[in-house]
Amino acid sequence: MTSSTPRTGSRQEPGQAEASGPHRAFRPAIALPLAALLLGLGVIAWHGRLKPLPPGLSVQTPTRPVDDAHFLTDLTYVDTTGTRRVEQRIFDAILETIHAARRQIVLDMFLFNEFQGEHVEETRALCEELTRALVDRKRAHPDIEIVLITDPINTVYGAITAPHLDRLRAVGISVVMTDLDPLRDSNWLYSSLWRWFIQPWGGESPGRLPNPFGGEDVSLQAGLRLLNFKANHRKTLVADSPSGWTGLVTSANPHDASSAHGNLAIRFSGPAVADLLETERAIAAFSGAPVPRPIEPPPPRSGRVRLRILTEGKIGAQLDTTLDEAQPGDELAIAVFYLADRGIIRRILSAHQRGVSIRVLLDPNKDAFGREKNGLPNRPVAAELQRAGIPVRWCDTHGEQCHAKMLLLRHRDESILIAGSANFTRRNLRDFNLETDIWLRGQSDARVLREAWSYFERVWQNEPGRRYSTAYEAYADESWSKWWLYQLSELSGVGTQ
Repeated sequence: MTSSTPRTGSRQEPGQAEASGPHRAFRPAIALPLAALLLGLGVIAWHGRLKPLPPGLSVQTPTRPVDDAHFLTDLTYVDTTGTRRVEQRIFDAILETIHAARRQIVLDMFLFNEFQGEHVEETRALCEELTRALVDRKRAHPDIEIVLITDPINTVYGAITAPHLDRLRAVGISVVMTDLDPLRDSNWLYSSLWRWFIQPWGGESPGRLPNPFGGEDVSLQAGLRLLNFKANHRKTLVADSPSGWTGLVTSANPHDASSAHGNLAIRFSGPAVADLLETERAIAAFSGAPVPRPIEPPPPRSGRVRLRILTEGKIGAQLDTTLDEAQPGDELAIAVFYLADRGIIRRILSAHQRGVSIRVLLDPNKDAFGREKNGLPNRPVAAELQRAGIPVRWCDTHGEQCHAKMLLLRHRDESILIAGSANFTRRNLRDFNLETDIWLRGQSDARVLREAWSYFERVWQNEPGRRYSTAYEAYADESWSKWWLYQLSELSGVGTQ
């Protein structure tokens, strides 16, 4: 009988695989890049979607009665000789309001500069007009509080000086340069690369770039910062007046090269003016600047129109709700510089299918301060609407832009107006840019709503000897390449719209 000798050493249990040297090296080779990818995606999601907004942003204020609201327009048209003509009321009203103030003026303007593009626009020197009005008011009333809130684009993010802003500071006017860093990333992929690889260098990086707005060259750092596409895009005014307080929300900029643009504004009085001021105090607060003093809300009045202030993402939410609630037989009119947000477009198409009567007036997106644009986003979007049977017309522009941003809805005897600074794009409506719109509701024959409908009909139908708009066929572009380029631009945030 023979006996066996047990083997020495470790014995592998069933189902247990022995890890070889290459396998051990392979695991960290996969795990480390995967962890880095997940971390990167987390950072992108945080800065683009999850990052809390500063206090006081993205607000919908209470609905207030208003009995003194006016709809103001800047209109540009072509006469029978082919000559471009301009009729303007908005900055005349702003300058008039400033001249009447004695106690406080708070102004928030996106583009406030003399920059000119390749084509020099000579309609009005709006930057100088506004600067002089503010300086004169401060000199005439030294105790008046004047606060200007603006966007860093006016100094190309600190790369150049702004003499008009220095003039304001010299007489004691507070100039608040909005801190854009607390805002979310709309151009999420680029901004992530910027944050990791460009921003840490800080200051003046080597190299000079042509100023995209004309004038002296700027640093490479400033040029690259521009591509984040963050902005305080608001255009508002709050000021005291002999009869109380006046508020104004507009799509117009005190920017010389924009002085021939078509625009709109709503000027109003009443308790909502205090609400508007609170939305501006929030920007001063998170920008680390002295905060304008609050005002006592004027006593409520029993007006025929109700008004509330909308900022940032609450504008998009209110547009969504208004479109969703439109009923068969209602009438919807849209006039907007950029129409790109997919949620808005889906709701327009759905409302059309429900039997809502819809007309859409768009800028052809061909002019940008002397440079020719490629028609995005409006031309592929217009083709989509036209295929669905929705009438579309173009503003008949000749170097200027059709810069209004407005939605009008008529339901039986009532109308709703949403208008202000916000284009109908993801960046403007979904908590990225700083924006201000007003929401108005009342009887359709109330003056402000009657004026708004009159404006739309005037531009849509044209008038004898005045051509404001032209047929869809003038700029029709149904190419699929433009369609996909638009989709990519809106999804990624790479485009300027």
